[in-house]
Amino acid sequence: MGMTITEKIFAKAAGKESVKAGDIVNAKIDVIMCHDVTTPPAISMLKEKGIDTVFDPDKIVVTPDHFQPAKDIKSAELHKRLDTWCKEKGITNYYKLGKAGVCHALLPEQGHIRPGEVIVGGDSHTCTYGAFGAFSSGIGSTDLAAAIATGELWFKVPASLKFILNGKLSEGVYSKDVILEVIRQIGTDGALYMAMEFVGDALKDMTMEARMTITNMAIEAGGKSGIIGVDEVTKKYLTETLKDTSEYDVFESDGDAEYVKTIKIDCGALEPMVAKPHLPSNGAPISECAGLEMDQAYIGSCTNGRIEDLRIAAEILKGKEVAIRTIVVPATPEIWKQCIDEGLAEIFYDAGCVVSAPTCGACLGGFMGILAEGERCVSTTNRNFVGRMGHPKSEVYLASPATAAASAIEGKLTDPRKYM
Repeated sequence: MGMTITEKIFAKAAGKESVKAGDIVNAKIDVIMCHDVTTPPAISMLKEKGIDTVFDPDKIVVTPDHFQPAKDIKSAELHKRLDTWCKEKGITNYYKLGKAGVCHALLPEQGHIRPGEVIVGGDSHTCTYGAFGAFSSGIGSTDLAAAIATGELWFKVPASLKFILNGKLSEGVYSKDVILEVIRQIGTDGALYMAMEFVGDALKDMTMEARMTITNMAIEAGGKSGIIGVDEVTKKYLTETLKDTSEYDVFESDGDAEYVKTIKIDCGALEPMVAKPHLPSNGAPISECAGLEMDQAYIGSCTNGRIEDLRIAAEILKGKEVAIRTIVVPATPEIWKQCIDEGLAEIFYDAGCVVSAPTCGACLGGFMGILAEGERCVSTTNRNFVGRMGHPKSEVYLASPATAAASAIEGKLTDPRKYM
């Protein structure tokens, strides 16, 4: 029996010739992502155990993002602890305020993600990096502490689900709509502790930004990881971004690899999707929910705050005015600068939007766009749980940047194809 791409990565990381789903392995970690929420508790755990070293200061990438710039005293204290620790341990890749950005956009942009590697981070959406043919998964603060100290973690090798994305996306339909349809079909626990492997012709026309949107939301179906194989699109992106230009390992799933299930998605038949409250699996085509009034539009996050997403939104908003509160959040300083240089920020300003510094902000109910009781928000983020972006009696509707922009203009859920 052959191996999946995920099994091959784990075999390499564990120093074994082969592994299979269900095996327990001790894997070497190639990159650890740390941010301002889960890392300070991990630091405290290490200090309590008298562990005063990190396994490799070059393989730990740190950025404050959830509450940066600091919104209150508690978040300022988190940032101070992170700053002190990075200085004490000589962390090479520390992106502090001014260079800080939303972690899952920042790490690929700054060249820290390589195919064939094992990447972990103290954040559930660490699965984003699987778009580069790597195994990447979120972990809690306890495992984060262990990884920081030893550079290793044990894993149960996940079984794999295969998603064949066929066809070509129509105008106005994006990778966000694809992943919302996937989650609608299998539910929030349909891939529980599985590797969600995406293949198919539809991927050929998707940029790395679009692919990262898909893998980013694997966790919303319960997935341990999301993964997409390496192709010419991947290689081109890596050529332009990688810090470490040494040869990397490209793994492909064997033809006789075993999958729990194979699911086919006709991407050409999709229309813009909206995930209604209060689950990412509560998806519906825009034709079934258009017209519902909104109070806020939020365009940003680790799911859809990249330059491609902001260009899509700006194209729709150009020459228009928003009818509701609209917040645009570039995910990194580099993306923020591109917005200025390309004139996107001016388009957003003229349309009446608020443009923020890079931050996770309101995505997790942090700040910069919290919802009041009874308010509805169309958002390009990844979760719409009860109280996710504010008051427990507020509502979040997940959508693509195009749908969010069109809805901002009309003040109600709107099919973006109307503006194309």
